Amino acid sequence: MTQRLAGRVAIVTGGASGIGAGTVRRFVEEGARVVIGDLDLDGGKRLADEMGEAARFLVTDVSVEDDVAALVDLAVAEYGALDIMFNNAGILGAVGPIAATPAAAWDRTIEVLLRSVFLGMKHAARVMVPRQSGVILSTASTAGITGGLGPHAYSACKHAVVGLTKSVAAELAPNGIRVNAIAPGTVVTAMTSIAYTGEPANLDETGERIKAASSLGIAGQPADIANAALYLASDESRYVTGHCLVVDAGQTTNAGAKRFSAAEPVLILEGGRRV
Repeated sequence: MTQRLAGRVAIVTGGASGIGAGTVRRFVEEGARVVIGDLDLDGGKRLADEMGEAARFLVTDVSVEDDVAALVDLAVAEYGALDIMFNNAGILGAVGPIAATPAAAWDRTIEVLLRSVFLGMKHAARVMVPRQSGVILSTASTAGITGGLGPHAYSACKHAVVGLTKSVAAELAPNGIRVNAIAPGTVVTAMTSIAYTGEPANLDETGERIKAASSLGIAGQPADIANAALYLASDESRYVTGHCLVVDAGQTTNAGAKRFSAAEPVLILEGGRRV
């Protein structure tokens, strides 16, 4: 590895599985020390044990401010700083027609997918602003870029994450803090598997279905998103802030687009005339 994050301290929420776990492993490979926040006690402890002294784990409900504050405080207490905050934790949330969506399910979705990002940004800024440096990342989604790719509450929250990223980036740039988001396309995770097959463990079937629908003919993996997070967390992206990096095999670019075959004639229009 190239040690692109040597000496850095990161927090990854939702870090016990899926994209979060892939990012924890990638960050540690590149020299970072990572605090994992997740509600999954067993999964979080296993991953922290696997990473050895480079990782710590804290049971965290990202919708609870005291939990998020404690996560940030643990990073500073254990490793002396916080350089990277990755607000990644998420759920699918409320699913169904807008007229039948329970308000309680809608509110809980917002708590986990949007309030959590606000809390992560708030408490990361609390320790980053005095140091005049840092990186804040958040997981958005292609559902936050294009309509119709996710449930209503999920889509609303992910659009809001993109907007919040831009707003906070504008505030914190003078403090040397970069704030960016990542919009993953469909990735092989337990959450995606539940949406596709109803079972979190059906990763092989989920991967085949994603591959079949992909314009690149490949299924996105957590490592693909972890690599994007690594770029945005490293000094290689020092000139990037307020950006949402879409990593989706062209899903949003090709959504609803007509695909032209090589056999079709090329039409050039000049002044409304066919040439």
